[in-house]
Amino acid sequence: MSRLPQAHAAENDEAAPETEASPGLTRVVGDNLRNLRRGRGLSLEKLARASGVSRAMLSQVELGRSAPTINVLWKIARALGVPFSALITETEVQPVVLRQAQAKLLTSPDGSFSSRALFPFDSPRTVEFYELRLAPHSAEQADPHPPGTRENLVVNTGVLDIVVAGTHHHHLASGDAIIFDADVHHEYRNEADEPVRVYLVMTYEMAMPTSERR
Repeated sequence: MSRLPQAHAAENDEAAPETEASPGLTRVVGDNLRNLRRGRGLSLEKLARASGVSRAMLSQVELGRSAPTINVLWKIARALGVPFSALITETEVQPVVLRQAQAKLLTSPDGSFSSRALFPFDSPRTVEFYELRLAPHSAEQADPHPPGTRENLVVNTGVLDIVVAGTHHHHLASGDAIIFDADVHHEYRNEADEPVRVYLVMTYEMAMPTSERR
């Protein structure tokens, strides 16, 4: 696009003529908008309030059913805090291979507990995936995570006990899964003679900076 929006552009002119954007560009804008919005942990309602663009219009744009005007795209870009080009540039998603030898591994001081990130630390995100390991006859204390955080985990091998908020005790065998609010103190325990391996999906209400991950 070579023309910038003029100051006298109509503020409520959300829907663009069909000839203003090709179907391919409409799809690109929709995909970029959805990814950027979700990456910032924003609902359609929150983005609508921040941008002044109606929720209905934002939904139609994300679905690729409507081509917004340039003026509307500028409003959305300002609300998201991104350059205009971030909405109209097609980005090809490339596979990311995470080699075990190069994994980002966090361990407890005594080495009995380890947490391996199974996702790239490239940008803030609302969902994270981990592999946890807990040695026999050991425990790991976890401080409360930010409000609204949830943990969804499945035991791959071994037997795991989880204590949530000091009162709720859950005994999980291999193959068992649990989901719980993790914005309270919680504890992982392995009281058996075999090590435990767990896969954990962490969900945040807002995208977490890389410096605040577990």
